[in-house]
Amino acid sequence: MVRIAIYDMDKTITRAPTWTRFLVAGARARAPWRLALLPLAGLIALGHPLRLLDRARLKRVTQRLMLGSRLSAGEVAALVEAFAETIDADAVMAEARARIAADRAAGYRLVLATASYRYYAEAIARRLGFEAVVATDVRRDEGGDVLSGVAGENCYGPAKRRMVEAWLAGEGIYRAGAHIRFYSDHVSDAPMLEAADEPFVVNPHPPLRRLAAERGWPVLDWT
Repeated sequence: MVRIAIYDMDKTITRAPTWTRFLVAGARARAPWRLALLPLAGLIALGHPLRLLDRARLKRVTQRLMLGSRLSAGEVAALVEAFAETIDADAVMAEARARIAADRAAGYRLVLATASYRYYAEAIARRLGFEAVVATDVRRDEGGDVLSGVAGENCYGPAKRRMVEAWLAGEGIYRAGAHIRFYSDHVSDAPMLEAADEPFVVNPHPPLRRLAAERGWPVLDWT
């Protein structure tokens, strides 16, 4: 039996979402004048709850606004390593670190499954000792430069479950031969929580707290 512990990232491991912080860090490093566009990015973000644009389009538009239409592979490598260092230093909850360490010690394979872009999620995952990452991929040109926009599916909601299942298949892991723990803070991860042998609800927002009460899922309140 393969034991796997799968963690969401934003507000499950980290205290706050990482995308806006990455955009600010990237703009400050590449073109500080773009920081003046941050209020506009905030206004654009309001279009998502109003159903004017989906999450994939929101990522495309805000990346283009704050970082430009193209980043070289070298620029991205430098940005994500510096960003991962700051996240590791001040944004990871102590209880999350302890739980990750406990799962590792218990023999679980550690997998990060996040809607964040892979190009920076992998750098954070390496620092935290994860073995694999399931995440949203970004568009790239033939030379490997990062373009704005999502390649494939945004790793969110039902798509995250599909992408985790595809990862399992790619690893040659049959679901019947795996014991899966899954940790998340958000109700959008209900499909993965339902699929897990051990679902753990972490710092849930009200909709997920209600769903956890209905399903009898354990709630972990980390600070």
